Amino acid sequence: MMFLYFKQQVSPTISLFLVELEKSAEALQDYGVLVGKVSCKKEPVQTYCSEAKQQRSAFLFRGGKEFLSFSLDTVFDVNSIVAEVLFAILRDEVKYVHTDADLLAMEKAAKGKKDIVLGYVRSLGTQEHRSLMETAYVYGSKYQFILITGGPVLKQLGVNESSQQPQVWFLHCRVRSTLMTEVTSERCPVTRMRKALSTLNLHTFLQLLEAPLVSEVYVDPSSVPPPQFPYQLTPQVFLFSHSATEHLDLDTATTLAWRLRGLALLLLVHRQSLAVKTPDKYNAAYRLPEKSSEVKYVTLRSLDNVLELVTKQEKEEQEEEEDDHVDEEEGELDDEVAAAVYKNRDDFQDMGSVTQLTSDNFHTEVAQSSLTVVLFYVKWDAVSMAFLSSFIEVAERLEDSQVDNVQMGVVDCGEWTDLCAAQPGTAVPFQPITAFPSVLLVRPQQSAQHYGGLLTGEALHRFIMISCMDSPVLLSTKEEVSSFLQEVPHPDLASYRPDRALGLFRTESQTGLSVFTEAAKSLRGEILTGLLTDGLVEKWAAEYAVDPPAVLLFHSWRKLTHPSVVPVDSSSQELLAHIYAALLPPVPELTVENLPSLLSMGKALLLLFVGEEEDEIGRRQNQALVDELGGVVEQGGTRMERYLPCCIHLGHTPAAMSVLGSYLGSMPPLPALVVSHLPTGDEVYQYPPKTPILASSVLQWLQSVEDGKESPAGMLGGDSWPAAFEFYDFLKIMDMQDADPSPTEEEEEEAEEVNVQEHLLTKKMPEDRLDINTKFHSEL
Repeated sequence: MMFLYFKQQVSPTISLFLVELEKSAEALQDYGVLVGKVSCKKEPVQTYCSEAKQQRSAFLFRGGKEFLSFSLDTVFDVNSIVAEVLFAILRDEVKYVHTDADLLAMEKAAKGKKDIVLGYVRSLGTQEHRSLMETAYVYGSKYQFILITGGPVLKQLGVNESSQQPQVWFLHCRVRSTLMTEVTSERCPVTRMRKALSTLNLHTFLQLLEAPLVSEVYVDPSSVPPPQFPYQLTPQVFLFSHSATEHLDLDTATTLAWRLRGLALLLLVHRQSLAVKTPDKYNAAYRLPEKSSEVKYVTLRSLDNVLELVTKQEKEEQEEEEDDHVDEEEGELDDEVAAAVYKNRDDFQDMGSVTQLTSDNFHTEVAQSSLTVVLFYVKWDAVSMAFLSSFIEVAERLEDSQVDNVQMGVVDCGEWTDLCAAQPGTAVPFQPITAFPSVLLVRPQQSAQHYGGLLTGEALHRFIMISCMDSPVLLSTKEEVSSFLQEVPHPDLASYRPDRALGLFRTESQTGLSVFTEAAKSLRGEILTGLLTDGLVEKWAAEYAVDPPAVLLFHSWRKLTHPSVVPVDSSSQELLAHIYAALLPPVPELTVENLPSLLSMGKALLLLFVGEEEDEIGRRQNQALVDELGGVVEQGGTRMERYLPCCIHLGHTPAAMSVLGSYLGSMPPLPALVVSHLPTGDEVYQYPPKTPILASSVLQWLQSVEDGKESPAGMLGGDSWPAAFEFYDFLKIMDMQDADPSPTEEEEEEAEEVNVQEHLLTKKMPEDRLDINTKFHSEL
C-alpha cells in the first residue's frame, strides 16, 4: 500500500498539508503503508500531474494500481490521514450501520461466532476515528468492528446525539447462554466502555473483557497480589463464599461480574479455606488502583452497593478528564507546563516573602544584603510563572529556617524592561537578560553569578544554601578541616553530600592563590571550597604526596581517603576545567540535572542504557557493565579522550526510554550501548545488540565507527529549540511611537500584514519550529 500526493504548485494550504503528510509517514509505516510525495516538476506522471484538480487530492495505491482517492478536505491532518487510510484498507472488515434494524441484523449474523465492538464517533477523520481504526487493524480478525457516526441507532443505544461524546460498546454475541440469561434473547448483552475513546483506553478495555469473569481464591484478600499487566489500573472486588451456600454465592458473583464487566475484576473468596482470616461481619472487600495496595473491607446489603464503590471512582476520573478537556478547549497550550499554569491561573501568588525589584529600588535593595537572589521573569511565559511559584516556596523555606543573610527578589521584565535590558557599562552588575526565567545571585560590589541548575525549588534551595558559605572557607585548625570534610553544610541539606575542594598553599602569598580564590568564587553553590595555609599544609602535603600549591578534590561518590589531586594552573578557567573533569566518576550516570554540563564538554557520548534492577543480582550485573565501560577508558588510553563514557539508568531517569526510542526508532533489548553527539555529524551508532559488552570488543567497534565501516542506527533530532519569543523593550517602542505618532496609511497596512503573519506563526511555532525571520515570512 502507498499513500501518495503529487505536488504541483505549493500554496499555504498545501504547505500545511505536506507538514501533516510527513507526520503521518511514521504512523502509517506501522501498518505497512508507505507515504510519499511526488514532485511533478521532476517526475511528471501523466495521469496525476496534468490536471489542476488533482492538486486537491491524495491517492492510495495497492500493488501499483490506484485503490482510492481522497480530497484534501478529508485528509487535512495526521489524525484524519491515518484514520481515512486505515478505514479504506479495512472497508470490508469494518461495517457501518445507521438504523437499529441494521445493528440487529449484524448481531444475528455474529451470534455464536464473534463479539462486536461498536464505536460512535462525531465525524470521520477525528482523533477518536483514528483510535478506532488503529484498534480494528489489530483486533479485526478477533472481533467484528462496527462504526456509527449518527442516525436513529443512537437512540436505541441511549445516546443523546447532541452530546457529541464518542463512545464504544462491546456486544457479547459469542457468549454461552449459561453465563447470562439475557443472551437467549435476540439482542447481545452490552458492556459500555466508560473511559474516553483513545487507542490506549480501548486496548485496555478489550484486554479487561478477556479476563476471567469470576476468579476463585482460597486466601485472604490482603494476600492476593494487585492486578498485573494489562490490568494494573483495574479495581479488584472481593465477595466471600460460605461452604453451605457455595453455588448460590457463585451465581451471585457471576451476576455482579456481568454488571462490573469493563470496570473491575471480581474474585470469589472461599471462607472454608483456613488461609482466610477475614471476620464474618465483612461480606465484601475492594482494592483501588494507584491509591494504595491496601484492601478495604466492608459490609454491604446489596449488589448495588458494590457497584457504587467502583462507579464512584469512575465518576471522579471522568470529572477530572472533563476538567482537563475544558481547559484544553479554552486555548492551544504548548505543553504540560503551560497547561498547569493555565489550570492554576486564578490562584493568587502571595509575593509577601519576596522583594519586588524595580529600576528605582534595585541598587538600594541589593546593597542591604550580603546575597540577593533575583528571578527575572515575564508573565506571559508559562515556564516563568511555574518557576515563580517554586521561587516563592524557596523564599518561604529560607524564612522558616531563619536564614537572614539572603534576600529573595523578583523582577517583572514585562514592566521593567529598562532594567532587564540594561547594556554593559551601566550601573547594573549583569548582562542584558535574554532568556526567561533567569536567576542571578547578586552580591554588593561584585559581578552577578548566573544560576544554571534545574528550575526546581529543591535544586535552587540547595544552590543558595551552599552559596551562603564562604568560598573558599579559611581553615586553620585540624578540627576545622575535619568539620569541612565530613559535616553537612547546613541541617536543611542533611541528605545531600556535595563535592569538596581543598586548596593547599604554604603561604598566603604563594603563586596561584589568587587563581584558586577566583575559581572558588565561580564554584559557589556547586562545590564547597576550603583554603589551607601555613603549618597544616605540610602535614596534608606529606600524607597525600603532593607538592603545594595544589588542590585536593574529595568526591561525593568516593571515600575521603582517596582524593584527586589537581595542579594549580595559570588561569582560573583552566583550573575550573580541570576540577570539573576530575570530579566526574570514570563512568558518570547521566541524569536530567547533569546533562547540560556533560554535553558542554563537547565530547561524543558513549552511552550505556541499563534497565531497572529487580534484585541484587540485577544490580551486580548492571554494575559489571558499568565497570566494563570503565575498562574501555583504561585500555583505550589517549584515543578515548574524544569520548565521554557514561551510563543512563532507566529506573532513575524514566525519560531515558524516550531518548533511546528516538535514537533508534524503537526500543531495543537492554542493555544497549550507543554512540551519539559525534563532532562529525548527527549519526547515532548502536553496538551490536547480541554481542557481549567487553572492553576489547567495544574498542574494536569504535574503531569501525571512526573508519566509516558501521552504518548509523539512527539520527539525532534536527529540531532547533529557539527562544519562545523575543525580548521586547516596550519603553523603547513607546518612545519611538511618541516620536512619530502619526503613521502613514501605507505603514498602517504594513503593520497589519506583519501582525497577521506573527499571529499565524505563533500558532504554528510549537509544532513546526519555523524561523520567523526566514522564507516562511516571504511565502506568506
